[in-house]
Amino acid sequence: MDTPVADAPEVAAPRPAVVGVGVGAVLLVGGLAGAVVSLVLLLDKLALLADPTFVPSCSIDPVLSCGTIMRTWQASLLGFPNPVIGLATFPVAAALGALVLGGVTLPRWVWWSLQAGTTAGLLFVHWLIVQSLAVIHALCPWCMVAWVAVIAMFWFVTVHNLRAGTLGGEPATLRRHGWGLAAWYLAIVVAIVATFPAWAAGLVGL
Repeated sequence: MDTPVADAPEVAAPRPAVVGVGVGAVLLVGGLAGAVVSLVLLLDKLALLADPTFVPSCSIDPVLSCGTIMRTWQASLLGFPNPVIGLATFPVAAALGALVLGGVTLPRWVWWSLQAGTTAGLLFVHWLIVQSLAVIHALCPWCMVAWVAVIAMFWFVTVHNLRAGTLGGEPATLRRHGWGLAAWYLAIVVAIVATFPAWAAGLVGL
């Protein structure tokens, strides 16, 4: 008589590795923040066009002065207000971030597009930073929110693409990459303080 063979214990299937959670969160949060500030800036710009005496919501003092920046040609580089670019691109980034967080696997071409888009945004943002500090001599608080968002999105998209090998070559192992991003932000803060030393000293009560 055959001895019944006990059923082998079921082995739980390995859980899939969580890929892209960080980049998904940054795209979602950065995209939403960028879209909101772009909308606010556009509304203020339209109000300023309708009434030259209008004071934008982010004009706080002579340095933090969106109104000063909105009156320059740099604020409409392509012939229309720069916030229009943000309203056309930030929601796309937020939607893709939501898909990544929802577990959707984005095709390679989407990651290529994100890389190209965030790189273009990065170059534009740094051009605006140079113009604000060296030419216009004023800062736009809402614009700085967009700066932070674009730099973070570029950084996380690039790190993700390098880790996944999306950009070609073998996947790279990148750890503690957040230090690089923090150093990048610190460099911008240092540039702002160096440009407006008296204003920065006043902020900290010196």
